[in-house]
Amino acid sequence: MSLSTRLLVIFLFISGAAAAADNERPRARDIGLVVGVFPAGEHNAITDVAGVKVGHSTIIEGEDIRTGVTAIIPAPGNLYTHPVPARIHIGNGYGKLIGVSQVHEFGELETPILLTCTLCVWKAADALREWNYRQPGMGEHTINPIVGEINDSVVNNMWAQPVRQEHVFAALENASSGPVEEGSVGGGTGSQTYHWKGGIGTSSRVLPAALGGYSVGVLVQSNLLAGATLTMNGAPVGRELNSFAYKDVFEASSPSAATKRDGSIMMVIATDAPLDTRTLDRLAMRAMMGIARTGAVAENGSGDYVIAFSTHPDVRRKRESNEPLMTPELLNASMDPLFTAAIEATEESVYNALLKATTVESSRGRLTAIPVEPVKEILQKYRVLDWDKNLPPQSNP
Repeated sequence: MSLSTRLLVIFLFISGAAAAADNERPRARDIGLVVGVFPAGEHNAITDVAGVKVGHSTIIEGEDIRTGVTAIIPAPGNLYTHPVPARIHIGNGYGKLIGVSQVHEFGELETPILLTCTLCVWKAADALREWNYRQPGMGEHTINPIVGEINDSVVNNMWAQPVRQEHVFAALENASSGPVEEGSVGGGTGSQTYHWKGGIGTSSRVLPAALGGYSVGVLVQSNLLAGATLTMNGAPVGRELNSFAYKDVFEASSPSAATKRDGSIMMVIATDAPLDTRTLDRLAMRAMMGIARTGAVAENGSGDYVIAFSTHPDVRRKRESNEPLMTPELLNASMDPLFTAAIEATEESVYNALLKATTVESSRGRLTAIPVEPVKEILQKYRVLDWDKNLPPQSNP
């Protein structure tokens, strides 16, 4: 057996073990943590927006590589010849997101979205470029890869730039609709959130027919760190678990003895509502309110980015045409339910990332999964579970 084959076998074994561990940990709704008022979609995932696919490639190598790639494919077909309308909102811009300026200029996505580690973005972007050139209908065009990142250096040697072309291709080729694997997987393999292990999380909302019946899906790569205190449905979970912002300042003999790491989060919003770039920008802004509900404060050294896009077939355009376009667009006054859906789905995505994440360690350090049973006890204490059962019932217009 060759060395590359042995490494692949080890990778598959570890990935299988991680998937098994992931299946043993709950999502938010499995413990009765229901967020907001709108119902979730079938899979409670970004893939509930028709046409959206998600794939992961998890990289566990040697003693210090704990990272990966998560791919989000916004829509079927060639995204270069038929891009989707999009917008990127910068909550706090300490990050390495590639492709921002062209999305702002044209208001379009022409490639899938990749999420990976901070110093892996350039190699990932080059691999995404190559993958796009291999798609049917391409030619010799320039391409604008969209690659976001989080700093996973607590457990990952990102200076080794471990992401290779085969990892990017695997995430893209394995992308599918349906349930999305969450937690310590793909681009969330080495992430940290509120003092515990973070990861990939996702959630969705479906509006009632009276409000348009549109779907909104969110996926986060959560690496929110020590400058914030975890809140879940309003319950002070971080304080109850004695893990909160500036804890070391209060406990240190002098403030200079305290240390703090800033964090980041990548948020992707998909919707099938007919939105243009301007209204997608308004929608993207609301994701910051979603993470604020979980305790985030957009720290000085945090890279907080939101990529929002619409999959509605009538707003997707050909790249080149001399004919004027007549595309539908929701009125400003119709945006409120979508704002609410995006906030709710973002908040729940962070909870899913935390709860599904498994402990990851390497020679560099250890990130411990949040303890589920104590969290449940705290949520029960503050009576924030099973809101869908304990609050007055909703009718479905």
